[in-house]
Amino acid sequence: MDFSVMWTTQGTMFLMVIIGIILRKKGVLTENSKGVLTELVLNLILPCSIITSFNIDFNMGVLKIFGTIMVLGIIAQVLCYLICRFAFGRFEMRQRKVLKYGTLVSNSAFLGNPIAESTFGATGLMYSSIFCIPTRIVMWSAGLAQFTDETDKKAAFKKVVFHPCMIAVYIGISLMITGLKPPTFVYNTIVSIGRCTTPLTMILIGSMIAEVKDLKTMINKDILYFTVIRIIVIPGLVYLGCRLSGIDPIITGVSVLLSGMPAGSTTAIMAAKYDGDYIFATKLVVFSTIMTLISIPIWCLILA
Repeated sequence: MDFSVMWTTQGTMFLMVIIGIILRKKGVLTENSKGVLTELVLNLILPCSIITSFNIDFNMGVLKIFGTIMVLGIIAQVLCYLICRFAFGRFEMRQRKVLKYGTLVSNSAFLGNPIAESTFGATGLMYSSIFCIPTRIVMWSAGLAQFTDETDKKAAFKKVVFHPCMIAVYIGISLMITGLKPPTFVYNTIVSIGRCTTPLTMILIGSMIAEVKDLKTMINKDILYFTVIRIIVIPGLVYLGCRLSGIDPIITGVSVLLSGMPAGSTTAIMAAKYDGDYIFATKLVVFSTIMTLISIPIWCLILA
């Protein structure tokens, strides 16, 4: 990993976050427009970026890599589940729900994909798209089960299988395996839209940070405890496992970075809907996201 490229990338992303904070503070980016942009990123821009990341020559080596990444993604989710079983027993029920969900469901897809792309290029995004598949499955199954026992398995299955990002993975893999190429004007359109992923994602993260009136109110031992587990302990264990197993450096890098993402933004939404501690959940999401701006460069240095 080139250090000059890494610092330039991190500096660029940090500046985009600052722009998001300013736009939210100035009222240019409102609550409604933030929601629209979020849907735009998840349903159009990120899927386009995922499709283009699969534009490589397919061979059995690629298939083996995909299998390795999928296994690592599953192991990471099992690790998160085990931590949930033992790390949060002392908390009262409404907070425990939030802590367990935030551990199981990180922001790896929304924030992790553009970071993987910015750090490792199109290959990083392709790998991260595969790594996120187990996370999406857990999100609508074990994740939702932390708040309610009435999980509809059929509905959860549909949400995973027909998620726009999953559809993009299907399309990308199909094009890669068959060698088919869409018309140039179609492909160029997909590429152009996909290039907006990182700027819009970072601006939206900045707008979320700007909504916190006083950052001091978020800092308490419980939130710090969760954040250390979410962005240090989990990726640290994944890193050690990958290094001891001799996993490819880029696969290791993507796995570590995505394992160290903050609590998913849906944590607060689920808490509000299913009688969790909504205020605690909001602070958890925002604080862990802010701390990720510090932890990501550190992890990049370690991975380098």
